[in-house]
Amino acid sequence: MSKFIESEKLVIELENKINELKEISEKNNIDFSHEIYILSRKVNAIKKQIYENLSPWQIVNIARHQDRPTSLDYIEILIEDFMELHGDRYFGDDGAIIGGIGWFEGIPVTIIGHQKGRNTKENIKRNFGMPNPEGYRKALRLMKQAEKFNRPVITFIDTPGAYCGLGAEERGQGEAIALNLMEMSRLKTPIISIIIGEGGSGGALALGVGDRIGMLENSIYSVISPEGLASILWKDAKKAEEGAKVMKLTAKDLLAFGVIDKLIREPLGGAHKDKYLTARNIKKYISQEIKSLMELEAEELINKRYEKFRSIF
Repeated sequence: MSKFIESEKLVIELENKINELKEISEKNNIDFSHEIYILSRKVNAIKKQIYENLSPWQIVNIARHQDRPTSLDYIEILIEDFMELHGDRYFGDDGAIIGGIGWFEGIPVTIIGHQKGRNTKENIKRNFGMPNPEGYRKALRLMKQAEKFNRPVITFIDTPGAYCGLGAEERGQGEAIALNLMEMSRLKTPIISIIIGEGGSGGALALGVGDRIGMLENSIYSVISPEGLASILWKDAKKAEEGAKVMKLTAKDLLAFGVIDKLIREPLGGAHKDKYLTARNIKKYISQEIKSLMELEAEELINKRYEKFRSIF
């Protein structure tokens, strides 16, 4: 892992050098095109060497990268006239789950996603992307609203897991997640779920009962974190890297098992290298699926969704 980190540092240093040469070239009218070309080729060669054969643990770290695009980043790019809706109408509003309505390629949709922060202040507001029960109840409220108005639902999944604090348990965390699973399984409108970062346990699955499930190339989806598995199996969280190897939590593994329907490509190095390219790839997948799902009658849609998850389990 240390070798991987050092390689990433070298890539950043070379990219900074390229940008520096471009600035000097523009300001002083000096031709550095040859030097920039050589450095660019070197950067691309290093990127291919370190990113095309990533280990599961390296993918875990990319999925958790501080600069990885969040649900709001993709909503801003993909959804027109997004209007955020708040609250579960029982307890309060949960910043760890964002949801609302908008337009996707002229189609009115409901969008729901886990939301992480960029810094300490934002992460406190978003509870580090770990929802409380009111977050899942807000999500369910919006899904039922979507069903009423026949709007497809798009969910973005990115959470280490549901929050396991005392208050969350007192307010019925397990019941809120279970209710979402049941209601999503019989929702009479199409659901497309995209795993964009971490897909942790029931906290992720509560937004993941979709007719179509896509997964970004460097995201993860598992019943527990590698650290949690290592703590249980080997009584040592430091063995998380070894745990990641045996968990089969990568998009490539889960596509082979039939748990997901599509592996969505990212730029070399991860989605944070080019969020617009990643968003275009997500858009292409949603566009391919949403119209065909909308053509299905409600009963057929629900039956196919049931068969899909029965075949997984």
